[in-house]
Amino acid sequence: MTKYKLVIAEKPSVGMAYAVVLGAKKRMDGYMEGGGWLVSWCFGHLVELAGAETYDERYAKWNRADLPIVPDPWRMKVAHTKKKQFSVLKALMEREDVTEVVNGCDAGREGEAIFRYVYEQVGCKKPMKRLWLSSMEDDAILDAFAHLHDGADFDRLYDAALCRAKADWLVGINATRLFSVLYHRTLNVGRVVSPTLALIVHRDAEIRAFQPERYYTVSLTFPDFTAFSEKFKFKADADAALAACEGQSAVVSKLDRKEKHEKAPALYDLTTLQRDANRLLGYTAQQTLDYLQALYEKKLCTYPRTDSRFLTDDMLPSVPAIVSCAGGICGADLPVSMHPAQVCNSKKVSDHHALLPTIRAGEADLDALPIGEHEVLQLLCRQVLIAVSGESVCADTIAEITCGGCVFTAKGKSVLDAGWKAYLKEQVDKPLPDLVEGAALPAPAGEVTEGKTKPPAAYSEDTLLHAMETAGGQDMPEDAERKGIGTPATRAAMIEKLVAGGFVERKKGRKTVSLVPVQAGVSLVTILPEQLQSPLLTAEWEHKLGRIERGELSPDAFLAEITQMVQTLVAEYQPVPGAEVLFPSGREIVGKCPRCGSDVTESKKGFFCEKSDCKFGLWRDNKFLTAKRISLTKRDVTALLKTGRVHIANIYSERTGKTFDADLLLDDNGERTVYRFDFGRERTT
Repeated sequence: MTKYKLVIAEKPSVGMAYAVVLGAKKRMDGYMEGGGWLVSWCFGHLVELAGAETYDERYAKWNRADLPIVPDPWRMKVAHTKKKQFSVLKALMEREDVTEVVNGCDAGREGEAIFRYVYEQVGCKKPMKRLWLSSMEDDAILDAFAHLHDGADFDRLYDAALCRAKADWLVGINATRLFSVLYHRTLNVGRVVSPTLALIVHRDAEIRAFQPERYYTVSLTFPDFTAFSEKFKFKADADAALAACEGQSAVVSKLDRKEKHEKAPALYDLTTLQRDANRLLGYTAQQTLDYLQALYEKKLCTYPRTDSRFLTDDMLPSVPAIVSCAGGICGADLPVSMHPAQVCNSKKVSDHHALLPTIRAGEADLDALPIGEHEVLQLLCRQVLIAVSGESVCADTIAEITCGGCVFTAKGKSVLDAGWKAYLKEQVDKPLPDLVEGAALPAPAGEVTEGKTKPPAAYSEDTLLHAMETAGGQDMPEDAERKGIGTPATRAAMIEKLVAGGFVERKKGRKTVSLVPVQAGVSLVTILPEQLQSPLLTAEWEHKLGRIERGELSPDAFLAEITQMVQTLVAEYQPVPGAEVLFPSGREIVGKCPRCGSDVTESKKGFFCEKSDCKFGLWRDNKFLTAKRISLTKRDVTALLKTGRVHIANIYSERTGKTFDADLLLDDNGERTVYRFDFGRERTT
C-alpha cells in the first residue's frame, strides 16, 4: 500500500503552489494527490472557539446577570459555512495510508492556530511536522519541505495563539455584552480595537479644544537669502522691530556650520511599508496588505506579515543579487557604494526576516500586474536600494543676522553626499551664500507676516499605524519583544473594523485622508473604563504572549489574570449618567414619557422611553389591545401621551363579535400601564 504525507495549507492558492512543487498533480475533491503527497487546505479558520450560547442556552439572550461568562472547559466548533472542507480534512487525516501530517499554514502565530484547531478537533494523533516558509518561490518551497521541523517544536507558539484567542473571547464577549445591555445598543469592545479608537477620539478632542493664537514674524530679504525674527505675540512689537531695521545695515553676528550624517533606514517590515504606501501612494493599510499577500502568492515577494526589518546573517551572500533585482524592477541605478552587511542582523529577526522582492519578481511581466500590486512592489524595491546605500551627508548652516538691535535667523543646507537620499524626491533647503562672521550686509527689505498656531493633525493611516506601534511603549520593559497596540498582522484589520462598525470615518482632505471619529465612536470611548482604552493593556498582552512562546509564562497564569480582570469589570462597572444623550437612538420622537419626561420613540416592538433606567413602554403585542384588534399608530400614541386619551373606531368586541367606537384612555401609576374605554365623552381627536 502506497504511503502518503498529508500537507494542509492555509488557503487553496497556497496549497496549489505546494502541489505543483511536490508533484501532486491529480485533482480530487478538496485536495491534490500525487508523488506520495496529499495536499489540501483550509479556508482561513475552519474551526473556531464556540460562541457563548454553546455553553448554555440562556446565553443566547444578553443579560448582565449572566456575566461574566467564563468557559470551563473551552469548546471549539466547525465554522458553519466551512463544514464541507473540514469533512475533507478529517477524512484525509483518518486515512490508513496517511502516515504524517504537515502544517503548511502561514508561518506565524495565527497560521499555527488555524492548523492546530483542525488537528485537535479531528482528534488526530498522527506525527505532525511544521513547514516554515518566508518565500513562495519553488526553490524555497522545496528547501523547506526538505527541512521540515518537528511539530512539537511549535507547541509554545500554539499555546500563545490559543491564549490570545481565549483572552480576546473573554474580553470581547463579556465587555461587548456588558456595555450593550447597559446602553441599549450593540457596542463592540475589544482589547485592540478599543484603544485604537481611543487614540483617534483623543486626538480629535485635542483638535477641537485647540485655540489658535495669532503671532507675527518679521522677515528681512537679502540678495541671496531671507532671515526671520522670533515670533511676536503682538503686531505692535513686530512693527517696532521692522521700523528699527528700516534703512539700517545688518551684520552676520554668528555662524554655525555642522555636518550631519544620516544612516540609511532599515528594510521594510509590514507596518513601515503600510505607512509609506499610505503617505506616498494613498493606499489604506488593508489595501497594502492585500496587495502584498497577492504578490506573495504570485511568488514576487517574501512573507508579508513580518515585524522584522533585517535579514539573517546567513543571507548576506544573497543580498547583491536581490539589490540588482530591485534596481531593475523600480528602474533605478544601483547604489554607488553598496553595504549589504548593514541589512543583516540575526538578533533582530523574529519569526520572519524583512520584506524583500524575490528573484523571480525580476523576471516577471510586471506590466501585467494590477496597478496597486505594481506600485507596492516598486516601493518595496526602492527601500531595498535605500537600505544598502551609504549614509547621507549634509552641511547645515545657521546664520544669526543682527539688524536694528534685533536678531534674525537664516538656515541653509548643502548636500555633500546624497547617499541613500538619492532615491527620495524630497525638497532640500537651499544652501546659504558664503557668509563671513562679522561681515556687514546691505540694508534689507523687510516685511511683517501674520500667522496662526496650528492644532495637531488628525491621524492618517500612516501616523495612526505609527501611534499604534509605539503606544504604551514607554511603560513597557525595555526588552519587551512586542510593544504597542496589536501586531503588524492585525493593525490594518482593526482600522477597517472601526470604519465598518460606524465608529470612525475616512475624511478626504486636500493632501491626505484623515481618520476621524463619528459620534458613536466618541460616545463609546466616553463610557469605557480607562483600562479598556489604554494601549498598555494590549501592549502587556503582547509582551506576555511572547513570554508564553519562550516558555517563561504558563498559559494558565495568563488566562487567570484575564479572567480576574473581566470579573472585576462586570462586578464594579457603573453606567455613565446621561447615556441617552451619548447614544441617541435616532428614532422618531412621538411624545414625552409620563413617568420621567424623557422622549418616547417608536421601535419595532412598540413605543418606549429613551431613558435607560425608565421602564415605560407601550407594547404593540399588548393582550388588551390585540384582543380588541387595536393597532396603535404614531398619531394615536402622540395623543395618548399628550392628553391621556385618543378616539378609536371599529373596536372589536370579543363578547358580541361586533365593533364599536370609544375613547381609549391611558392610566400609568409609575410602575404599571393600564388601558380602559370611555363611552361617555365626545370624540377628542
